[in-house]
Amino acid sequence: MIQEIFPHRFDNQYRANKKIGERDFVFHYGGNSMLLKPSGDEFEIPRKEDFPEIADQMEQIFLFTLNDVPCFLIEDGLNADGPRFIYKDISFFRTALQQEIAWVSIAGFHLMTWYSQNRFCGKCGGKMQHKPDERALMCRDCNIVVYPKISPAVIVAIVCRDKILLARNTMFQGGWYSLIAGYADVGESLEGALVREVKEEVGLDIWNIRYYKSQPWPLSGSLMIGFIAEADDRQPVSIDNKEIAEASWFIRGSLPKHPLNISIAGEMIEKFESGEL
Repeated sequence: MIQEIFPHRFDNQYRANKKIGERDFVFHYGGNSMLLKPSGDEFEIPRKEDFPEIADQMEQIFLFTLNDVPCFLIEDGLNADGPRFIYKDISFFRTALQQEIAWVSIAGFHLMTWYSQNRFCGKCGGKMQHKPDERALMCRDCNIVVYPKISPAVIVAIVCRDKILLARNTMFQGGWYSLIAGYADVGESLEGALVREVKEEVGLDIWNIRYYKSQPWPLSGSLMIGFIAEADDRQPVSIDNKEIAEASWFIRGSLPKHPLNISIAGEMIEKFESGEL
C-alpha cells in the first residue's frame, strides 16, 4: 500500500519550534496541486535553498521527516516561475514512480487542508495559533484546542466461497469497481458501521466479520479499517442508487477493473484474486 515506502523512512513525530534549514524540503500547494521539481520521468521535492525569498518572518509549519530530512509547509507565495518547477495535480500520487514522494505528497496535503480549514476558532471566531508543544491549534481568545481531524471509515471484502461482492460507485468513471466502504457514525462501533453500510448500499446481511488491516488515506482525512466478511450469494443484491450504481458477485479470473494495490481496497481485491483472501 502507498504508505509502505521501505527502505525510505517516514516519521510524523512533531518537532515543536523547529526552524527550516537550507536543505529541508518545502511543501507548497496551490489548490489541489503540489509544487514539484521535474527530473526526467521522476520528481523531486523542492528545498528551502530553491527559494531565497523564504525568510524567518514567513510562516514555516513543520510537517514530518522523510529520510530524516525535515519537511515544512510554506503557504505564502513562492517564486516558482520557469521550467524548474511544476504544479502537479495531487492525483499524480496514483501513478508516481517514486512511492515515497507519492506518500508524503498526500500526507502533507492532509495537514495543509486541516490547517487551512482551521484558521479561525469554530467556537468564538478568534484567530487560531500553533500550540507550542504539540501538533495542535489553539484559540488565543477562548483557549480551545483543535487537533488534526482523522475520520474512521470501514471497508469490507464480502466473500461467498469463490465469489467476491464488488460495487461501482456513482462517482466512479470508466467501469471501475471496488469494495463497500463508509464512515463510522457518532456512537457507532466499527462492526456496527460495517453491517449498516453494507445493508444500506447493497441490501445484504453479513456475518463472520474479521479484521484485516488499516490504512491512512490522507486525501479524505480518513483512517480506513479493513474487514473481511461473509454473505450468502442467494440474497438479492439491492443497490441504493445514491452512492452505488451497480453491484454484483464476481469470480476469480473475471474481476472487473478495480483499484491498484496502493490502496487497501486494491490490495484486498488482489489477495482475493490470488486465493489469499
